[in-house]
Amino acid sequence: MTTTLKPSTARVSGRAWTVRLTGHSDRTASVTCTSPCKMPARSRDLASLRAFAARHAAAHAKAATVRPNVACHCRAEYCEAHPADKTLCAGEVVLILRHDPIVGQVWLVEEVCAMCAPHIPHARVLARAAALLNALSPSRPLRAKTRRRCSRGR
Repeated sequence: MTTTLKPSTARVSGRAWTVRLTGHSDRTASVTCTSPCKMPARSRDLASLRAFAARHAAAHAKAATVRPNVACHCRAEYCEAHPADKTLCAGEVVLILRHDPIVGQVWLVEEVCAMCAPHIPHARVLARAAALLNALSPSRPLRAKTRRRCSRGR
């Protein structure tokens, strides 16, 4: 007996990867990632480590398929990425890359909603979620999207 798999419409947590360049007291630096990835050894060559970190974050973004049934990662963090801008979590899921060029030591790749993405400083949208095909049967009408307010301190 063969079973066909249908895409799930249940919300799952948005993913996030953080790539960080960390300096040490012996004037070396290292790169870390929140995923179990192979990182280069400590080095005094900050330029090459910074280039590696940027390429590594880009590789996570390229390998990640944006899932359409994801809950906004920004909301899970109480919208701390944009505390001054109150917005409603809604819209399609997008994959963003955050990197503050002034600090230059942290790269974040996150799945967030389309409403939060423009309010997050130094964020660039890299990909959008593909529409859920076959998620709703043709006999069921589309429902209006519900909006949930981002709130801090929940």
